[in-house]
Amino acid sequence: MDLTVTGLDPGVFDVELDRSAGPTPAGGVTVTVTATYRGTEPAEGRLRVSASLPAEDDPYWLIPGLFYGENRPEGNDRLYPRYAREADTERFVSPAWSFRADRAATPAVFAWTGEGGLALAVDENSSLGLTGIGFAWEAGTATLHAEFPYREAPVSYYGDKVPLPPMARTHLWRPGERHTVELCVYPLAADRHAYAPVLRERHARTATEPLRPWVGVAEAADLAAYGLHRWHYRPDPAVLLETAAFDREFNGNVRGLGDREAMHVAWVSGIPYAHALLAHGRRRRLPEEVAAGAAVIDHICANLAPSGTFWGQWGGSRGWVGSWTPVPGGLHARTLAEATLFLHRAVLAERAAGVARDSWERAVRSNLDVAVKSQSADGNLGSMLHAEDGRVLSREGAAGLTWVAALAEAADLDPAYLPAAVRGGEHYAHFVDEEFLHGAPEDVDLAPTSEDGYAAILAYMALWRVTGEARWRDLARRAADWMLTFRYTYDVRFDPHTLLGAYGFRSRGADQASPSNQHLHAYGLICLPEMVELAEATGDPYYLELTRENLACFRQFIAREDGDFNAYKGMASERYYQTACFQAKGMLLTLSHAWSVGVLLLGCEAALNLPGVDW
Repeated sequence: MDLTVTGLDPGVFDVELDRSAGPTPAGGVTVTVTATYRGTEPAEGRLRVSASLPAEDDPYWLIPGLFYGENRPEGNDRLYPRYAREADTERFVSPAWSFRADRAATPAVFAWTGEGGLALAVDENSSLGLTGIGFAWEAGTATLHAEFPYREAPVSYYGDKVPLPPMARTHLWRPGERHTVELCVYPLAADRHAYAPVLRERHARTATEPLRPWVGVAEAADLAAYGLHRWHYRPDPAVLLETAAFDREFNGNVRGLGDREAMHVAWVSGIPYAHALLAHGRRRRLPEEVAAGAAVIDHICANLAPSGTFWGQWGGSRGWVGSWTPVPGGLHARTLAEATLFLHRAVLAERAAGVARDSWERAVRSNLDVAVKSQSADGNLGSMLHAEDGRVLSREGAAGLTWVAALAEAADLDPAYLPAAVRGGEHYAHFVDEEFLHGAPEDVDLAPTSEDGYAAILAYMALWRVTGEARWRDLARRAADWMLTFRYTYDVRFDPHTLLGAYGFRSRGADQASPSNQHLHAYGLICLPEMVELAEATGDPYYLELTRENLACFRQFIAREDGDFNAYKGMASERYYQTACFQAKGMLLTLSHAWSVGVLLLGCEAALNLPGVDW
């Protein structure tokens, strides 16, 4: 593989390139580049190292957590960076992209062309500052590059539809100054899953510092349950409000815009977290939590849509309505399926506690019966259903994948649910095999997201658990590897004057939400037990190790008392800003979310019920 070093004037810079004698564990070659400035006056400069391979067809690109193939299907109206040969920078479309490294869950760029591929990996920072990574296609050649320090091109993305001028840094070289940077180049097999060993190697290289959660698992559960009940629960009607403002005075001045008077039935609020609150209340013998969790679920189950499914969401001024979609009457399949999955789990948990929840079980059956009726001959369970009659409004993407988990786990209620789950699992397998899952969240139209990975793990581990068939375990493993491309394998370097820097926040174990929503979030905890189960099923402790990191990460920034990081006891932010998107790097969103507190509670309750795991 040939490397090209550019960016520094050869007339005044001496550049030396050295390659390691042997391969890395993942088959890579470690390269060091040393540059010495021989000029007599200070000069600005940026070092660029490139590697190329022939590509007559469009390459498949991967930057973990940031770029997947073309990255944005052409029909997706939500604007964020997309690859295409014809540039349209006003709509974030270009055949060449450069990004700052902290946008990537692992600072590496991959390309597959024809019979194989190539990857280039770097550290987030070097002695020249924040590193950059990127790629380009031009005239039958695919090029990967790293830049020291970073440059973004052709535009920068800050989380909305308006492109910003390119962010960039240069280094001021002084006479005699010398710097060495390191990168690793990997030849890849044709299977796009060849990224997995590379990411394992990079994680092992950077995960050298101990994790520093603020509290233990049991204390984190107590804090999260307190916060969910104190700040998000409202009894009349029984709901879990989606947001609660850190700043309570501000919330009073903006007429409740901080405390959003709304509740989804799952996803960003609703049944999964009411189930967690109920479980915590049972374990800790706290009747007020038991009553609150049960009341929220009762409220949702007593108000099914005419179709027989749940509604998408409740609003204080509107009552029960559809999902976050402009399509009239549209209900998002992933939200409905996730609510059904966790409702069935709540039914089983309550049954084990000696409590019959007949209305809940009827709601489970009603939803699943609609899902089975909606399933097409090829197994597609639909991505959007109509609230009035349950007809399928869209089958695009993989939003229906969560129905597979709900159907498989509910086979105890009706044996017919399992064949539907199997057909669905077979249909959605191609998304996993093609390494491009998309469509799970309501607010990111058909974009690849970490949430698609969680949905696939829930689905395929459920099929493995019920059937014992190895193909489902293998799909779960492949889905887990894809999900882990969104997980930060290193600790982002924060300025010590920022909030995250001052508190010593460690990003390892957090997930990038998506290429569109470039912030860290905790939603991966929703499949914590499945990841532990996968580690045992495969005999591979890597999955357990990264799941431990996931739970440890979000045992940071759960408010231990009123005033902790300017929040109130039991609050947890939805967003941690590890790069320049939406907010400045080092900030966090000053809203507690029902789901961000709720998934922490779910994860902690699951962990406390998994004997023999050292968290």
